[in-house]
Amino acid sequence: IIFLFAGMWFLIIAPQRKKQKEQKKMIEALGSGDKVVTIGGFYGIVQSVKDDRVVLKIAEGTKVEVQKSSIQACLNMDGDNK
Repeated sequence: IIFLFAGMWFLIIAPQRKKQKEQKKMIEALGSGDKVVTIGGFYGIVQSVKDDRVVLKIAEGTKVEVQKSSIQACLNMDGDNK
């Protein structure tokens, strides 16, 4: 039973925790001008960052406010989320 738990830990739980930490780090590093994609599939540019929300410009003259947790990925080309 111990080996089964250890196997599940290394195959399932540990990679998921690592991915969650990376996602949290990416969200904390968001700043104005970052290009992002949301979980809902909206591509936009960060206009401002608030405590738990982000204002995205998704089209000319169109801004939306979304939760930080709904940001799926930062699409900046230089790779360091800035």
